[in-house]
Amino acid sequence: MPQSLSKIYIHMTFSTQGRVRSLAYPELREQLDAYIVGILRNIECPAVQVGAVIDHVHILYIQSRTKTVADVAATVKKETSKWIKDQMPKVKYPHLVKFAWQTGYAAFSV
Repeated sequence: MPQSLSKIYIHMTFSTQGRVRSLAYPELREQLDAYIVGILRNIECPAVQVGAVIDHVHILYIQSRTKTVADVAATVKKETSKWIKDQMPKVKYPHLVKFAWQTGYAAFSV
């Protein structure tokens, strides 16, 4: 076979630090979902479904052959944390100044 093929679906989830309900606003979750889709597209791990809830995120994506699950988790958490702190209006969401994700994550093949 002259090429390598792979199509592995991964369901990943991770929580806000301390399970703080930082994502309580629906409009914030919608923007976060869209941002995660963009991050995944950029690292060649296309999103199938993304859904943030008040204290955690669920992501279903197709795993790239060249990235590890740990790489994907680290990239998504780092980029979204930075985006939330830098881009969200501090007047409307002052609680996000100290936003952080938990250290770990869960990931399961589907």
